[in-house]
Amino acid sequence: MLNRLFKLTDHGTTVSRELQAGLTTFAAMAYILAVNPSILADAGMDRAALVTVTALTAAVATFLMAALTNFPLALAPGMGINAFFTYSICIGAGVPWQQALGMVFVNGFIFLALSVTGVREKIVRAIPYSLKIAITCGIGLFIAFIGLKNGGIIVASPATYVTHGDFTSGPALVCLIGIALTILLVARGVPAAIIIGIVVTSIIGLFIPDGNGGKVTALPESWFAMPSDPSPVFLQLEFGFLSSWSAFQVALPLILTLLLVDMFDNIGTLIGVTKRAGLLDKDGNLPKAGNALVADSIAAILSSLFGTSTVVSYIESASGVEAGGRTGLTAVTVGVLMLLALFLTPIILAIPAAATAPALVVVGIFMLQSVTEIKMDDFRVAAPAMLIILCIPLTFSIAEGIGFGLISAALLALASGKPKTFPTVGYIIAAIFFLQFFEIFPFSG
Repeated sequence: MLNRLFKLTDHGTTVSRELQAGLTTFAAMAYILAVNPSILADAGMDRAALVTVTALTAAVATFLMAALTNFPLALAPGMGINAFFTYSICIGAGVPWQQALGMVFVNGFIFLALSVTGVREKIVRAIPYSLKIAITCGIGLFIAFIGLKNGGIIVASPATYVTHGDFTSGPALVCLIGIALTILLVARGVPAAIIIGIVVTSIIGLFIPDGNGGKVTALPESWFAMPSDPSPVFLQLEFGFLSSWSAFQVALPLILTLLLVDMFDNIGTLIGVTKRAGLLDKDGNLPKAGNALVADSIAAILSSLFGTSTVVSYIESASGVEAGGRTGLTAVTVGVLMLLALFLTPIILAIPAAATAPALVVVGIFMLQSVTEIKMDDFRVAAPAMLIILCIPLTFSIAEGIGFGLISAALLALASGKPKTFPTVGYIIAAIFFLQFFEIFPFSG
């Protein structure tokens, strides 16, 4: 039955190989079950409920992708987008998390419309490749910065803006150990290095004082339990930002940024993973690409309903492909394991920020590695790319970082007498950010 359903023979694979590949992918991305709730909780959301919705949205979205495409592609709340949701939308712009979920919902519907009409892929192709890479790198630095901050490795300083924290404090010491351990495991090619790093670091935290009379890691009251109630975040989205034009002015650039980051993230992952799996045709095109885009568009809508930031395709799916995964059975295996992980909620909630912080740092390093693909010897390419990479972490805003980069790229193209080297869509988006920054048409209120 599985052979007929997933066409295993046609793809040169077997049930056992697909199950092993699914287990490999799950192990590589399981860290999101601890990290996503940790990040979104900073926006005021219930952490226990977030563990449940993180697993549920990952499972449902992954099942959907398998059903529509038969690709070995797993989905979960996206790293980078969850940071943008919390630190840029909720904390930076002062938007309540309920309305931020509403923005994710609107983003998902726009996403779906663009995917069905084919406009989405045209927009992604219109943005220069170097800027797409720069956005990925900038988000990587942003995530790593947050990890170092959450782990107490860096703290605010009135003299130097940022300085190192107290490395003798329990949380900072545990975080440093976790970073060193995880980097070593990754460098040695150990499978599931990030989740192993989180587990081992959490165990070490059981023996190190937190400076407040307890330990960095507190033992859970039980090892297994029924999944936490998702109702504190489930269907809690609100649309107050649509109630007036002034409110929508605040929401517009935030929704626009959600669209851009979501599009680049999904398209890049989709092409990268399917290329490794040998699913591209002889011209480098992806069969069923439309179905894949529709699947992650629906997943974006579902994520807002469940109560989490946007769900995206995960690059960690490549680990399962390397293990032999070629069909949707790999993805279904990941989804089932996500559901089973719900019964480990007490353990997940016991993981301290000092243990999830190293995961953020390492994921940031992964994202920054693509900087080598930017032609830094061409100043017209390097300048806007560098502005994006620098401004995303320094302004603590993915939206503003993208804005600075697009504006500079547009101005360079015009000033150099080569306006056609920058796409029309890019000029439009750059103009929107320009109007916002200089308050000619103040989106940010």
